[in-house]
Amino acid sequence: MSDSPIPAAPVGTRIVDCWNRIGARGDASCPDLVQHIHCRNCPVYSAAAAEQLDIDLSAEHLAQSTRHVARQKTVAAQHTRSVVVFRIGAEWLALPTAIIREIVGPRPIHALPHRRDGVVLGLANIRGQLLACAALRQILQLDDATPQERKKYPADARMLVTLQDGACTVYPVDEVYGVQRFPPQDLVAVSNAATAHVKAVLTWQVKLVSLLDEDLLLSTVNRSLASATAI
Repeated sequence: MSDSPIPAAPVGTRIVDCWNRIGARGDASCPDLVQHIHCRNCPVYSAAAAEQLDIDLSAEHLAQSTRHVARQKTVAAQHTRSVVVFRIGAEWLALPTAIIREIVGPRPIHALPHRRDGVVLGLANIRGQLLACAALRQILQLDDATPQERKKYPADARMLVTLQDGACTVYPVDEVYGVQRFPPQDLVAVSNAATAHVKAVLTWQVKLVSLLDEDLLLSTVNRSLASATAI
């Protein structure tokens, strides 16, 4: 529940906003906080909110609300493709939002024996589950990060947790920008990509972003898990 204070009352109306002075948003000196824990649980706060709702609106407020409701609505773009944009080294990449279960901070990775291809890094504990952790840098054959790159954005590192065919996979990345939507015509199909795992590219904030083939990515990880030999 939001901790935002009750909005200011119209001019000429006086509300005793004790929550902003001696309550949770003030110096917390109110003795009733021991019982109610937070001002939102206090009957004084609830009574003030009810009083706000009973106040007659001014003509100016009604006119402003009328203009807002009558304003022409902006129709959101339809049939867009939703992706999560992230970075590994100098490369900006994307995966479909639909397969991203969550984005978490870095976790320790427990190495597995006999994994010589470098694709599967090991297991990461995500909310009590040990999930396979794979190296996109190795799968996509990206250049290793330089010491300068590793030090430049240490706080931006994240782990993408994907869910495909009932299986979760963790991918460490250097930075996650977030969810972006693009119309299909902005995605340019790639036939001769440097890596087969890229199925399209798009331009975003003057950057070239590679949209990865999530099915082929999962297949690569599964093959690495099933075999100790190089892919």
